[in-house]
Amino acid sequence: MDKKLLDILACPVCKSPLNLGPDKRELICRADRLAFPIRDDIPIMLESEARSMSSEELDAGSPAS
Repeated sequence: MDKKLLDILACPVCKSPLNLGPDKRELICRADRLAFPIRDDIPIMLESEARSMSSEELDAGSPAS
């Protein structure tokens, strides 16, 4: 994912910054504990497409904001 694009993207739910997941296939909102998928290098920024994350997942794999 392009760094410039990542810098301007925000969570569509709460407008918090997003972090690139450890596998580089998801954008993670720590505030809402949501992971938005990236398909064919396109972030899918729909709440209905996001998956919920557990606290353990957030603590284990994603970078701190």
